Amino acid sequence: MYINFWYAAELSKRLEDKPIRVRMLSHDFVLFRDSKGNAHCLSDTCVHRGASLSGGKVKGDCMQCPYHGWRFQGDGKCVKIPSLGPGHKVPPRARVDAYPTQEKYGIVFVFLGDLEEAKRPSIMDIPEWDQEGWRGEAMDYYWEANYERAVENGLDPAHNEYVHPTHGYSGENEDTSYKVGELKIEHTDMGFGFMLTFQSPPLKNPLMRMIRNFDGDLEAGSGHHGPNHMWTKIHLTDTKWFHQYVFETPIDEFHLRTFLVSMRNMILGKWADKTVNGRNFVVAEQDRVVIEKLRPVITPQSRTKELLMPADKVISLYRDKLDEWNREGWRIDAEAVNRTRAKGDMVFAIPGPARREHKGWVLDPVPLIPGSDAEESKVRAVS
Repeated sequence: MYINFWYAAELSKRLEDKPIRVRMLSHDFVLFRDSKGNAHCLSDTCVHRGASLSGGKVKGDCMQCPYHGWRFQGDGKCVKIPSLGPGHKVPPRARVDAYPTQEKYGIVFVFLGDLEEAKRPSIMDIPEWDQEGWRGEAMDYYWEANYERAVENGLDPAHNEYVHPTHGYSGENEDTSYKVGELKIEHTDMGFGFMLTFQSPPLKNPLMRMIRNFDGDLEAGSGHHGPNHMWTKIHLTDTKWFHQYVFETPIDEFHLRTFLVSMRNMILGKWADKTVNGRNFVVAEQDRVVIEKLRPVITPQSRTKELLMPADKVISLYRDKLDEWNREGWRIDAEAVNRTRAKGDMVFAIPGPARREHKGWVLDPVPLIPGSDAEESKVRAVS
């Protein structure tokens, strides 16, 4: 799991007048809207006596702690400590980590890290969103799986023949000379992807048969943007397309929340949403039953512990990008976190951008695996 990337935290429609507790990267956060409707995200642990802020109330533009009424602004600064009485001065250390937010595509995104704005990686773009001739919406679901395993599944063209019956069928036909074709590799600053020609049977669902009711080739492919964002393009014909965008949010090393934005440029009526979305969940369920049983649960650190094939090329490239972010010193040291938490006397915080401006924080920053630049890693450890 990595700091310094954007993570989908909640569907916008669910964040209303009450705070919501969200777990990401094995840490707890509170989401709330201020009096103007702007979304904010804070570390969920009150620095007074450790209460969960998400159990409190929204008061104007502040999150009020349920234990002693301390009030924290959206920037994490405490502005009221009732026990000190009227006109009191709030101590400078009365501050919790706050995280930048953006609302896009019906999702509240949170930047979990301390990078200054100009250096932050971007949220994956969905160019079809609000574009005429396209329809889509955001939805979410949960798996008991590691998020990297889920991303790699999406980057795997060979699994379709065996996991998704309606995606392909040549692999199961012993009389064919089936093999995965040549991948057309795509490269961006944030990741890699591929497009590939698949042979596909007719679709059985009546609504889907309105779109494509013949055997033959279709073009499809997937790619990643950062460690946890992924796109999939399915071109059923030259003009009828599904484009899907997945934002994987690790709850912890072994649990995953997936936000899916499914776009289509055909059957645009709202009446078709239930069928199309239902089909998306069927495909996700086919993946889930396999991914949740992968062993080891987490991708092996050594590539000698798996025997990869040419069809796994983009998976290898994804792991190369993860190695780059490891060298940046952005990977959370999950073993150190778990060892310390087992003692029950320590709470960490994902460091927010304000840690580069203020000293004297109450909570220690989460332990990170040192990158190639140890001095730069030390900057994030200011407390």
